[in-house]
Amino acid sequence: MSNYVIFTDSACDIKPEILKEWGVYYRPLSLHFDEDETLYSNDEIEPKAFYDKMRSGSIAKTSAVNSEDFISAFEQLLKEGNDILYLGFSSGLSTTYNSARIAADELRESYPDRKIIVVDTLAASAGEGLIVYLTVKKRAEGATLEEAAAFAEDIKFKISIWFTVDDLVYLKRGGRISAASAFFGNMLGIKPVLHMDNEGHLVAVEKVRGRKTSIEALAKKYGELATDTKNNTIFISHADCEDEVTRLATIFEEKYGVKVELITDVGPVIGAHAGPGTIALFFVGKER
Repeated sequence: MSNYVIFTDSACDIKPEILKEWGVYYRPLSLHFDEDETLYSNDEIEPKAFYDKMRSGSIAKTSAVNSEDFISAFEQLLKEGNDILYLGFSSGLSTTYNSARIAADELRESYPDRKIIVVDTLAASAGEGLIVYLTVKKRAEGATLEEAAAFAEDIKFKISIWFTVDDLVYLKRGGRISAASAFFGNMLGIKPVLHMDNEGHLVAVEKVRGRKTSIEALAKKYGELATDTKNNTIFISHADCEDEVTRLATIFEEKYGVKVELITDVGPVIGAHAGPGTIALFFVGKER
C-alpha cells in the first residue's frame, strides 16, 4: 500500500497544532482589512483580537488559496513519495477547492506514478474539520487512499451543519439578506438558524427571537437529525462567545447524555462573513 497524506485548508477551523497531531497538512486562506492592505494568513491573527477589530467597525476581505500555493505544497509531498488526499473548503463558498483541483491536474502530468485525489467537502469551518477528523480515523483503521476518499465522499452528505449568528449585518454584507431585513431583524432581536445544504451553500431555515432560543434551536436540530443521539461525534465552532457555547455543550450532556468532542474557534476567514457571536454545530446526521 502506498503512503498517502491527508491535506486540507484553514477553512476547516481546526488549529494547526491539532492538525499536526492528526498528521494532516494544510494551506491557509488569507485576508486583509479594508483600511490595511497587509495580507494575513488565517492563522496569523488571534480570533479574539480579530473579532474585537470587527466589533470596532473594521471590514475584512478574504482570499482563497491559489493554485500556485497548492502546487508548491503538493509537489514537496509528491517528491517525498507520498500520494495525496485533499479534503477542501466548499466550492459553494470559495474557489479554494477549484485551485486544488487545477494544481492536482497539473502535477499529475509531472508525477504520473503518484496519485492525487481532490474531494470537495461541500462544508466549512469545523464541519469540514469533522470530515477531516473522521477520514483520519478511517486511515488509522487501515483504509487505502481510494477507500479513504470514498469514505469522505459518502460521509460529507451525512455531516449536519447548523449555525446561528448574533448580528445580521454580516450576513447583509455577504449578500445573504437585504439591508432592510438586517435592520429590522436586529431591532426585533431576530436570530436566524441556518444550515449548509448538499450543494455547499448557506440556507436560512428558520427565524427565532432571542439568542437563548436560537442556541436551543441548534440543540433541537441535533435531536431531530443525529444518527445516534447518545453516541455521536459533535464539533462546535464559535466566534468569540465561549460562555454561550459552554451552555450549548451542557444541553447536550443533560438532554442527550453526549459530550462534545471538540470546541474550536471560527477562524478569521469564515468569521469575516458570519461575524462575532456566530455559533456553529456539526455532527453525523441522517442527512445534512
